[in-house]
Amino acid sequence: MASQFAVACASASSAPKATRWRAWDDDADEGDAADFKPLSRAEAERWRQRHATPLVRRALMWQLGLWGLVALLAALAQWLWWPQHTSLALSVAYGGLCVVGPAALMAWGMAGGFRARWRASRVRPPRQALGAWLVWEGVKLVLALALLAAAPRLVSDVNWLGLVVGLVVVLKGYVLALWPASRR
Repeated sequence: MASQFAVACASASSAPKATRWRAWDDDADEGDAADFKPLSRAEAERWRQRHATPLVRRALMWQLGLWGLVALLAALAQWLWWPQHTSLALSVAYGGLCVVGPAALMAWGMAGGFRARWRASRVRPPRQALGAWLVWEGVKLVLALALLAAAPRLVSDVNWLGLVVGLVVVLKGYVLALWPASRR
């Protein structure tokens, strides 16, 4: 038994890695080929209608709604219970802006920005789409950090707890945007 294992290991290690990988990959794909059935035009259209709502737009709408709601609740709480905290509502709203602003800029940039009509005529290769996503995600991150760093200069007497509450509540818009899609 041990000698058979040693022979198998020796023969496997003598073959080039690419050959071993292709052989394994081909074996795995042979069983799946019979199960694959391309969709007809009508089936593809039904699939597109079921999955038509873009997640990005839905996430931005949830974030904008949460931003307005949390800012309104903070203004109401400041007016009713904590009138001495003059910057509570502004800090909460600014915390939400630190999420919504960069996310909206990224969505605009990924959709094509100023050159959207020109780009609509061609399809992006996967590497270019991934590169664009990485660039715009970097822009979003840097802008969010810059907005947070500028908070003491832009908001007088920043309430940091309120800013973090606004930031976290608006960030939950991503989770709420994913939730209805997972129920289908």
